[in-house]
Amino acid sequence: MKVVGFTFVRNGVIYDYPFLESIHSLLPLCDEVIVAVGRSDDNTLEQIISLQSSKVRILETVWDDSLRKSGTVLSQQTNLALDQVAGDWAIYLQADEVLHEKDYPTIKNAMTLYQNMNEVEGLLFHYKHFYGSYKYIGDSRRWYRREIRIVRPSSKVRSWGDAQGFRIDGQKLRVKLIDSTVYHYGWVKPPDIQQLKQKYFNTLWHSDEWLDQHVGDIGEYDYCQGGKLKLFDGIHPAAMSERVHKQNWHFRYEQDKVQQPFKEKLLDLIEVRCGWRIGEYKNYELI
Repeated sequence: MKVVGFTFVRNGVIYDYPFLESIHSLLPLCDEVIVAVGRSDDNTLEQIISLQSSKVRILETVWDDSLRKSGTVLSQQTNLALDQVAGDWAIYLQADEVLHEKDYPTIKNAMTLYQNMNEVEGLLFHYKHFYGSYKYIGDSRRWYRREIRIVRPSSKVRSWGDAQGFRIDGQKLRVKLIDSTVYHYGWVKPPDIQQLKQKYFNTLWHSDEWLDQHVGDIGEYDYCQGGKLKLFDGIHPAAMSERVHKQNWHFRYEQDKVQQPFKEKLLDLIEVRCGWRIGEYKNYELI
């Protein structure tokens, strides 16, 4: 069974992405990891080269900054990497996503179990979304719970929308949910860098006028916008240990000051009581 990882990154240093940690978390599971590295304004490419891993294959790309709608450039870059994959399974991570080493046996067993079951087109992961600091995770319906992160590579499988999931000929993939988790760190950065990222990242979706109105020109991101959170009571992936230890900003979560719309509060309450997330968007077909 051949397993290939794939990912993409651009300006990973400027926007403080844990892209090296993400790649490190893929390497033990993969025979090869393909990294689409967009032409950057920092030393992202040099840092990936410095990994000096025979498993890592770099694909240098140029982003089309005119694609300012629906995050299209993100799926485009994902597909450039995916098109280089040749194997039985392809494991995808974005530059702010990390796998935990404790889940490696489960992931390997699932790929082996479903290798010859062609009706299983992908594997679905749980998510932990860290917010503000490495101590808190999102605890409301505004944070998606699951997404496809392993697919059977073929010319028909395409990254969908803004690269959150995958489809085949526009149809949702048929997937199995596995007991493994993606640790998502995209919302854990110093407030000034988070604001810098927001200014750039939203250009992939919106016009300059929208940015002026919704992002503004403030120097630091306001972390009070994350909604309901809860303390993380687990252990971070080993690849993240140094980054977690070096957190150098203060984040304070005050639950009584959380601004949560009534509808969201009600739907969250129903989910807590009944285990049912009403109206949940699912970019997959669970089998």
